[in-house]
Amino acid sequence: MTPPENEPKAAKAPEYHALLHEMIRSFVTLARTLNLSHAVKELGNTRQTVRRHITNLEEAKGVELFNIEDRQYQLTEAGRQALPEALDILARGNSWLNGQVSHVNGLQWFNKQTDDGWSFWQQQRPISELWASPRPLLRESLRAWALAGGALDSEAMAHVRPYFMVFRDSASGWVCVELGEESSYVSWFGLANARSSIGRNVGKMPGGDDFARLLGMPFSEVNTKRHMRLDHIFTQVKRTEDGDPVPISYQRLLMGGRFPDESFALISVVDRCYDIDIHRLEQEKIRTMPEDLVMESDIALLKYEH
Repeated sequence: MTPPENEPKAAKAPEYHALLHEMIRSFVTLARTLNLSHAVKELGNTRQTVRRHITNLEEAKGVELFNIEDRQYQLTEAGRQALPEALDILARGNSWLNGQVSHVNGLQWFNKQTDDGWSFWQQQRPISELWASPRPLLRESLRAWALAGGALDSEAMAHVRPYFMVFRDSASGWVCVELGEESSYVSWFGLANARSSIGRNVGKMPGGDDFARLLGMPFSEVNTKRHMRLDHIFTQVKRTEDGDPVPISYQRLLMGGRFPDESFALISVVDRCYDIDIHRLEQEKIRTMPEDLVMESDIALLKYEH
């Protein structure tokens, strides 16, 4: 069957596969700099090599990725569409090579540790675990989300909405548009400081650009599939600008919701607790979070459960 004329043609042979990683590196670097000289310097290659990588990638994909006008590179529409996936491939490849990303029982696992002692651990967990959990917040949030059909303003979600942190997607990334006064974010940073995050995009943690890309993947996954995702997370986060990082362990439920105008709303519900299970992370480490930071589990939500 011949593909439609407006669809890219598949590569005729796998001769470029051995160079795929370098081709993608050249593509994403040139896409970011839009300057061949800058890309060459950053990559440590020659101009001829970078041009060849781009040409080979365009031939393999069957589309043009760049236009050149007055010696200035510009991404084509096909280039813009290809860039997010290329960034994901590169981030996962680099992190996989360094042992920072894997799958456990088919679910994603991330880990990053830096020389100064900072670490980040994240393990995706089955949603079904919530039904057997002794902690009601995430379980009740999921039930309310289902009854509301994801609609933020539904009465079915009114009793759990104070625990929500809500994001909207934008050209600059995920932007916080709502912070519930009972949310983990507010009780961690304090209401006044937390409110300053409204309207800001999600900040990067330590660990580099590749790891930041991995951390954004759960948000993108929920956005794309319009579903939900449960993760267990352990890391260290400052509570004040001048303070030291404090250990924090929590379960996080991401749900695809809807604003009143039917646009996509990403709902994040966090429950700080010791009840997390992450591959290769010892329970002793998890319990380094101060006990007074564990969120109350006997909240009034219990009265809504059947």
